[in-house]
Amino acid sequence: MTTATPLDPVLRQGTGLASSLRRALATLARTPHLLVACDYDGTIAPIVDDPAKASPLTEAVVALRSLAGLHETTSAVISGRALRDLATLSRLPAEVHLVGSHGSEFDIGFVHALDEDARATLSQLHREAAEVAGASPGVHLELKPASIAVHYRNCDESVAAQVLQVLRTGMCSRAGVHVTEGKYVLEIAVLPTDKGNALDVLRHQVGATAAIFLGDDVTDEKAFARLSGPDVGIHVGTGDSLASHRVSDPTEVAMALAFLLEERRAWLHGDQAVPIERLTMLANERSVALVTPDAKVNWLCHPEPDSAAIFADLLGGPAAGHFSIKPQHGSLPLGQRYLPGTMIVETRWSRLLVTDYLEHDLASHRTDLVRRISGSTNAVITFAPRPEFGQVPVRLLREHEGLRVVGTSDPMVLRSPGVDWEISSDGAQETARAVVRPREGAPVLLELRCGTDDLTESDVDEPSRHMRAAAHWSDWAAGLELPAVETDLVRRSALTLRGLVHAPSGSIMAAATTSLPEELGGVRNWDYRFCWLRDAAMTASALVSLGSFAEAEGYLTWLHGVLNTVPGPENLHPLYTLHGTQLGAEAVIESLPGYAGSRPVRVGNLANQQVQLDVFGPVVEVVVSLATARDSLSDADWTMVQAMAEAVSRRWHEPDHGIWEERHAPRHHVYSKVMCWLTIDRAIKLGEQFDREPDPSWVPLRDTISTDVLENGWSDVAQSFTTAYDGDDLDAASLFVGLSGLLEPGDERFHATVTAVEAELRSGSTVYRYRRDDGLPGDEGGFHLCAAWMIEAYLLTDRRTEAEELFGQIVAAAGPTGLLPEEYDPVTERSLGNHPQAYSHLGLIRCAQLLSD
Repeated sequence: MTTATPLDPVLRQGTGLASSLRRALATLARTPHLLVACDYDGTIAPIVDDPAKASPLTEAVVALRSLAGLHETTSAVISGRALRDLATLSRLPAEVHLVGSHGSEFDIGFVHALDEDARATLSQLHREAAEVAGASPGVHLELKPASIAVHYRNCDESVAAQVLQVLRTGMCSRAGVHVTEGKYVLEIAVLPTDKGNALDVLRHQVGATAAIFLGDDVTDEKAFARLSGPDVGIHVGTGDSLASHRVSDPTEVAMALAFLLEERRAWLHGDQAVPIERLTMLANERSVALVTPDAKVNWLCHPEPDSAAIFADLLGGPAAGHFSIKPQHGSLPLGQRYLPGTMIVETRWSRLLVTDYLEHDLASHRTDLVRRISGSTNAVITFAPRPEFGQVPVRLLREHEGLRVVGTSDPMVLRSPGVDWEISSDGAQETARAVVRPREGAPVLLELRCGTDDLTESDVDEPSRHMRAAAHWSDWAAGLELPAVETDLVRRSALTLRGLVHAPSGSIMAAATTSLPEELGGVRNWDYRFCWLRDAAMTASALVSLGSFAEAEGYLTWLHGVLNTVPGPENLHPLYTLHGTQLGAEAVIESLPGYAGSRPVRVGNLANQQVQLDVFGPVVEVVVSLATARDSLSDADWTMVQAMAEAVSRRWHEPDHGIWEERHAPRHHVYSKVMCWLTIDRAIKLGEQFDREPDPSWVPLRDTISTDVLENGWSDVAQSFTTAYDGDDLDAASLFVGLSGLLEPGDERFHATVTAVEAELRSGSTVYRYRRDDGLPGDEGGFHLCAAWMIEAYLLTDRRTEAEELFGQIVAAAGPTGLLPEEYDPVTERSLGNHPQAYSHLGLIRCAQLLSD
């Protein structure tokens, strides 16, 4: 058991909360489920001569009630008073749990019921205590369901001493009696009374991951003794205590609760969340990072983009890790931009410029972030690495050439010659801070090196590495065939797609992040840092259409490798890790509150186990696109097309989960059937184009699937092709009956479908996927990809004006550096979903090309 020791500092009347206490409360506020418990008298209610007049401070009541109203937060008062008296006197709201009689009475009922012997003992104790009180002026008895409290605050000292002597040698020595002594009160109970036990019961009931207890009395020490790990204890007043912190009086208790409330609320609700579209991506075709408009690196994973994060401020605030640079004078940045044609980012203030890029040409186990600070004013640097989404505590060691991160499974250093770091700790994690002043021609260089412990100077100077990184992107971008419409934005979209390519494997990420929400505060938060067969094929096709073939070749090589691990294409999973292996189980990072309070934060994706029969279509299309562009078709690619056509012939008639990966029973989705038709159709045409022998069954199969779609996918009620054969609900993906060529653009049924989808799913500047109940709580935004499909449908149905207007609205939704996440909410005018999203950028490219034609 911990030894009681005096606390330091003792009291600071009028000076507010100690900095150590504020840090402890800020850390505590970030626990997944918080229990806030406190004593009543002397803690939230000032001590008064008449206990019946002890009222709680309004500020404390408001804080406790507000805390109780937060997600995964429980408030409770554990008092020596009888539960009925506590409820009557405190008038605390129902949201705050009440525990009376030092833990023997809960607002959900007795912890232990009194048996006949206990009731008889209690009656005898009452009679004897009444005799003592009657003969002792100033003594007051408080009768409770399982005990008697003898109050002697208002007695003369001599009377009090005599009363205690009588009680201790008499009633208190009786077998089966439990005695608790507090400030000017002695309680005699017929049941065990222990505030520490009550705290444990509450902790267990609510599943708290950490607790805080505040109290002033000797009886509160039993609760302080139960605190451990991330818990916080606060003693009120003077005297020795097991609590690690103290405040002076109930007024400071209210201050502490109010501070905890604001920290907890800010952490849960993400008050500082940067609008998603304003985040800018760094990339080097092996790693990605995100930078806020004020030069904070708030997202970086290592060693792979789908690994755990080193900086996860994006999903958990500063406590989850970040790497920040800002001017000491604290002004807002003037702007942020990519160097034209590159993935190098510049953030500019008056007299300060921060340049960021991920280094190229490194060993496969390395992730190196270079940050160059130039200008003529002081800059403040904060380096707070938090590996494994902040779940691994680290230490930072100062060395001559920089900082060494200790405690990680993979080595990590920050080369920063000449920087004088100050290291602080919150008890679990360490953070480095420094103030620097760049000089003319002598910028401050910071090089975060993950995967090595080498702090020595690089063999290649920084200007040369900067030029190499710039040339890598600009040389590639210079070879693109760009449309006349929104040329610069299309170039940026192409660079973004290229940045999502994982060059070592050839796979392509769907997006750079996990768990950016489809509804602020909602649960539709998914991990997109993997390679979906469909998304990657569509991305590769988009880049082929711009004249870049290497990405499609790399993707198809990756896919051939994946196919070698399964008996046939029909056994493919919808998505894989970047290295082509199956995903592990989907998990939740409980310690992160999520972007803007949107929980849970997920890693992994359950869609990995779904059946999605549409994936063959986009894969065959990228083979067609690449072969046509190169005017040659490899034997391996033709063999794969044949295998996919064979898979379609065996499975096209089955229900599946569809493109949107809904987590309920499979349906006969119209889009999936259309993609099966497209697979056979493109396979036939590819064979004809390159003198390959198509299977004789393909032509009749194509006709069979087409007839099936036209007969079962159309709804006379909806006057449209629908989501699936079993209903009249609409889906933007059903536009592919015309976009794929299954129906001619002039077909009345396609025109009617465009009109129906527009009427039901378009909302201002965006288009929703569907409006049906998909089995998940909450809502979502409109999808930029669906808006792109609508634009193409408008053009096919001779509605160019509408197409141009909607395209202009997509362009307007892009962030300052040209990036688009997955979705847009036209009501709140907020971007939503993972970022940047391949779907959104390939859709923008396609629309710009069509509008240019």
